[in-house]
Amino acid sequence: MVDSKCYGAEERNVNPNDTQTAVDRDIGYEIRYCTPTHKTKYFAIVDEAATRLKFDAAGNAKAAELVKNFTKKRGLLVTVTGQLVKNTIHVDSVSPVQPKR
Repeated sequence: MVDSKCYGAEERNVNPNDTQTAVDRDIGYEIRYCTPTHKTKYFAIVDEAATRLKFDAAGNAKAAELVKNFTKKRGLLVTVTGQLVKNTIHVDSVSPVQPKR
């Protein structure tokens, strides 16, 4: 899960003359850089193709509650259930993924 506004800004932060933007981007860095904090208001997940899928208002509220109780500083893996409409998820639930040991 990422801060949606931060990740959107990173997506747009490219050279307009560069035709290889997908190759030049460090998606892992962008995801780590945009880890949500307790101040984040707009959330999204990033899929395998590095596409940002934004949360609806209810999803933002659920994600904010989850982040408030999250203590790690880097990376928040989540499972999201809901319905995808265009690039917005109408979120039913957001839950943290337990790391494998």
